[in-house]
Amino acid sequence: MKYLLSLLLFVSAFSYAQDPIYTGYFSDKALKGYDTVAYFTQHKPVKGDAQFVSEYKGADWYFSSAENLALFEQNPKKYAPQYGGYCAWAVAEKRAFAPADPHQWAIVNDKLYLNYDADIKSKWDKAPTDFIHKADRVWPQLISE
Repeated sequence: MKYLLSLLLFVSAFSYAQDPIYTGYFSDKALKGYDTVAYFTQHKPVKGDAQFVSEYKGADWYFSSAENLALFEQNPKKYAPQYGGYCAWAVAEKRAFAPADPHQWAIVNDKLYLNYDADIKSKWDKAPTDFIHKADRVWPQLISE
């Protein structure tokens, strides 16, 4: 029985490590409950509503409207933030899994990127394409460790 439990925990941890979504320590909310579709449609962070929730990759995603929920469910990869919603600058700089602030965001080439705080976002804004190229190379290594 112990062997089976250990195996299940290992498999769960392994599948989580393959594609983690930042939710914080005491929550299952992706993006701290902000509507990921709103960044694309309203061009600003908008708090989600508990009546419009979807589960994706082990996290709960909140939306501000039924329309945004439907858009997400049709194509979650399009709307989910890059690097699981972790700080994009930190990933690029190989600083692993730093949390991100939903108010420090950018859309580059139709993809959503989040950063830790305003200071980090200002660094990111100086060369986002360079940071994206670096982070795209680093991310697979980080999630496989």
